[in-house]
Amino acid sequence: MNIQGFYTGREFDADTFFGAHPYEGGTHFAVWAPSARDVKVVTSGLSDGSWAEWQMHRSYSGCWEADAAGVTRGTCYQYRVCGADGSVVDHCDPYGTAMTLRPDGRSIVWGAPTCQWTDSAWMAKRSKNFDAPLNIYEAQAGSWRCKEDGTPYTYSELAKQLPAYLKENGYTHLELMPLSEYPFDGSWGYQTTGFFAPTSRYGTPDELCTLIDACHAADIGVIFDFVPVHFAVDEYGLKHFDGTALYEYPAAAVGESEWGSCNFMHSRGEIRCFLQSAADYWLRTFHADGLRMDAVSRLIYWQGDPARGVNGSTLEFLKNMNQGLQQRHPTAMLIAEDSTNFEKVTAPVEYGGLGFDYKWDLGWMNDTLDYFKKTPEERKSNLGKLTFSMMYFWREHYILPFSHDENVHGKATILQKMYGEYEDKFPQGRALYLYMAIHPGKMLDFMGNEFGQLREYDESREQDWLLLDYPIHEAFANYRRTLNELYRKYDAFWSGEYNPDHFLWLDCDHPELDACAILRKGQEATVFAAFNFGDTELKDYELTLPGKGKITPLLNSDWNCFGGRTARPKALRSKTTTGSVKLTLAPYSAQLYRFEPAVEKETK
Repeated sequence: MNIQGFYTGREFDADTFFGAHPYEGGTHFAVWAPSARDVKVVTSGLSDGSWAEWQMHRSYSGCWEADAAGVTRGTCYQYRVCGADGSVVDHCDPYGTAMTLRPDGRSIVWGAPTCQWTDSAWMAKRSKNFDAPLNIYEAQAGSWRCKEDGTPYTYSELAKQLPAYLKENGYTHLELMPLSEYPFDGSWGYQTTGFFAPTSRYGTPDELCTLIDACHAADIGVIFDFVPVHFAVDEYGLKHFDGTALYEYPAAAVGESEWGSCNFMHSRGEIRCFLQSAADYWLRTFHADGLRMDAVSRLIYWQGDPARGVNGSTLEFLKNMNQGLQQRHPTAMLIAEDSTNFEKVTAPVEYGGLGFDYKWDLGWMNDTLDYFKKTPEERKSNLGKLTFSMMYFWREHYILPFSHDENVHGKATILQKMYGEYEDKFPQGRALYLYMAIHPGKMLDFMGNEFGQLREYDESREQDWLLLDYPIHEAFANYRRTLNELYRKYDAFWSGEYNPDHFLWLDCDHPELDACAILRKGQEATVFAAFNFGDTELKDYELTLPGKGKITPLLNSDWNCFGGRTARPKALRSKTTTGSVKLTLAPYSAQLYRFEPAVEKETK
């Protein structure tokens, strides 16, 4: 690391200097605490009561260093900081790469993970998936599955189950809610203390490498949630680290977030360097295939409020960080969770953008779920909620998200949001997910949605896997698995996705029918889907296709194998069409077809 680059916010490897770095015979410690009166390293055993102090000395401006002979990997430690205000507080290491289990707030000397990576082929072939399927399964490591006694699986134990499950169910990527160490379970990891330390709830950094390596072996990419906006207020963390507002803003009006946490002061070069290095660390050390940046709206506008104006220093931070990460990890994905209308979020920095690869389409999500909550009669005057997204889709590279945020806080799960009684929700859920797949944009879905989870997300409990013992839930899971397989198989779902020529509304002009139809063109295949969102059968629904050709049924959400009432044909037979087709659609159903245009014969 270049120390001058640290002060000016240009570096992406500050962790190579700061933190605890074991060597043969001891460990070197370095911490940034410019206003501290004194700093000591306090080391202790993991389980016994032994401890020792090591005096640190000032080196570079604001930096403190010490060499501790005999301190080896696995030793616990904290920095005892005598602050500018006279306080004496034991802090965890901001750059520490491992921590003890909550509520203990000590760091652990660890160094680089020792995992034996076997993913060189994966790393060489991976891409940002612009012209490839991208179907993300969002999960929380501790509540996907649990042991019989209710305790979570370790990273190593997850490695034996989760990648195989994702592959079997047709997903391409796993997105893990924050794994950087955090004190409060109820924050789900979004209020962090250890930005370089994987949470010890599920094991060691080495075991996390094992999970990621297993995912790559199964052709599953891994995306980490990263929180560059704010941090936890716990005393042993970053707050008032040297007796002053060092990492946070000094003024509460901008220093305190809506969640009661501390906002980073991104105008400081050292803070930018800290966050850039943390982001780079997860990509570099753990072979992550992408980062999903949380709460980007709070970086664009002061406190996320457009009325308060654009925050120029945080925008500059975002641009510099994304540009640097793109240069260092050109095939890793950078994804923004952003609810604003700010332009060019996914444009390269050199073209005036923020430098993200993808942005969550929260407008699509809100409009779509609002539509499906409505009665069939109300839907007749609200079809625009399903069509409006295509008015702006081409402005950014979008991901369509049904994330954890839509399964908590009394909002109900995705399936529970569907209008009507219990039995009515499943056919509407099946139609919803085909609409999601045929709509341009990559896909993200939260764990449990794939089999119709009914209970809202609770970080202390695993998903309700017992629901799969009920035929209607098992059939729903079978439908989701089949749809995911078709999504991967036919390039029309994802090839040329951001080219307007590859999308066509076959029908969006008959809202009184509670119906619409979409066609998607790929390099190799063309598919179309027709939807009946009403509660009565729709007969003779006529669609005009882009010419003569052959259509082949691929999927009917009302087939009895998926919990519907229509017998699935033994053979999916093709039929020719002169340019139009009439369909009969069951209530709350959708049908998917492949369309093969007729080849015009040459005339002499």
